[in-house]
Amino acid sequence: MEHTKWYRDKVFYQIWPRSFRDGNGDGIGDLWGVYEKLDYLQQLGVDGVWFSPLYPSPGVDCGYDISDYMDIAPEYGGMEAFRAVLDGLHQRGMKLIMDLVVNHTSDEHEWFQKSRRRIEPYTDYYIWRPAGPGGKLPNNWDSHFEGKAWQWDALRQEYYLHLFAVRQPDLNMDNPLVREAVKKILKFWLDLGVDGFREDVVTFLSKKEGLPDDRLYPVFKGIRFYNHGPHIHEYLQEFRRDVLDGYDCVTIAEAPMVTPRQALDYIADPGSREIDMMIQFQCMCADCFFSDYMPRKFSLRRLRRAFSTWQRKLEGRGWNMLYLENHDHPRVISRYGSERYRVESGKMLAVSYLFLKGTPFIYQGQEIGMTNWYPEKTAMYEDVQTRNQKPDWPEEKRLKLYHRASRDSARTPMQWTAGKNAGFTTGTPWFYVNDNYREVNVETELADPDSLLNFYKKAIALRKRLPVVRDGSYHDHCFGSGKLYVYTRETQRQKLLVICSFTDKPVRFRPPRGCDLNRMQLLLTNYDGSLEGSGFVTRPYETRVYLHET
Repeated sequence: MEHTKWYRDKVFYQIWPRSFRDGNGDGIGDLWGVYEKLDYLQQLGVDGVWFSPLYPSPGVDCGYDISDYMDIAPEYGGMEAFRAVLDGLHQRGMKLIMDLVVNHTSDEHEWFQKSRRRIEPYTDYYIWRPAGPGGKLPNNWDSHFEGKAWQWDALRQEYYLHLFAVRQPDLNMDNPLVREAVKKILKFWLDLGVDGFREDVVTFLSKKEGLPDDRLYPVFKGIRFYNHGPHIHEYLQEFRRDVLDGYDCVTIAEAPMVTPRQALDYIADPGSREIDMMIQFQCMCADCFFSDYMPRKFSLRRLRRAFSTWQRKLEGRGWNMLYLENHDHPRVISRYGSERYRVESGKMLAVSYLFLKGTPFIYQGQEIGMTNWYPEKTAMYEDVQTRNQKPDWPEEKRLKLYHRASRDSARTPMQWTAGKNAGFTTGTPWFYVNDNYREVNVETELADPDSLLNFYKKAIALRKRLPVVRDGSYHDHCFGSGKLYVYTRETQRQKLLVICSFTDKPVRFRPPRGCDLNRMQLLLTNYDGSLEGSGFVTRPYETRVYLHET
């Protein structure tokens, strides 16, 4: 089947289903709640939805520990609610993308329970190893969530590998039966009518033969032996050839620590194009080292370098996936913007990435400027990754780190109204509602023409209207500045100038060569757009988008 690359003209919205909207009053977000809000999503201007996992799960990692890949969890409304949402999206001309998590399963999955009992054909569905002398671990690899990457199973009398939570055993993708099972999962959902998959840590699927000790990396021990592992391209090509090529669908791969050069091995077009787009983490490292839990001071130069490198390196060869928030990171206004200038910085951040070349994703609550959550004690955090960070630190120090870095800040319930529970549920919410919901909510912002929500609507509509955003070349300017991010997008007929101030301090802006602001049309701004001669002095977190047409 021909792949039409329809995703290049879309804007997507990510839903964390447990926290989006509760439709039945049990305190847990569900698909009936999503169904109620389909018109809201359409009016926002998005063209499709990526759902974080909807499958049955014990919930050790908020649904990323899957116990059944071919069903929808009862608390989300089951298959009946899923079909209603799928049909509702398609009736509105919108797409639905599922989260595919096949690096690991839940330890409650039937496959794992049979594997630990050595029941064929499941015996080698997972990565098992015997204990070394004195019970020694099979190797020195680290888990990303909980200590070392091996857990002893008393029933099987062997260790199993878990790169994430203890209760998330890694699948053995070298087993052809496991790959056949993955193909059945892909085909099941595509035949139901879904439009593609976001593939969780897909570059981790192939582990180096022998699983050797890592004597080089001081942190994330072992990652160099499974990130972009020896058979990863072979397996992804198999999935595409045997299943995905038969459908006009999109695939988006999460790829920790990937570089543009490495990404092109997966997404280059023309080429094998095993994947359509990659979720890179470099744009999330402007204020941290590798992980949100290793913080450093925000640097616009680092963020600009991430944006610009991906724009340049993929030009004409691959397609960018654009984002500034998702379920795995704290809220971006609290990181790269300013809670004091929440609306101004939120608008500026929207502009900073929505006019880049690629397919943008907006995370639930980003469009209204939801911010980080600041509980009183660490015990209030839910996330398994958060709870296992620095357990030996004093409470006050840990709490400060969690306030800054926890992805639970992106998982508090969506703020719909200023009423009880932020309008998320009529019951008792499964998780804490952010205290600022009375000021930050959809209902209030819909009524305010100058709100962040209405700004997002304008920005989305504008990027869809301008061919230069989809097709134009990219050039960054003021690249020595630690305060201004300025870039142009250009075709033969249109030139777009994007100006973003990442500070509350005044900065003198002078336009780059070939951009006369007096002859360009101001299309979007978070202030009044006045000029002082050929340039202007920025106000806190000011942003402007200018256009020149020939």
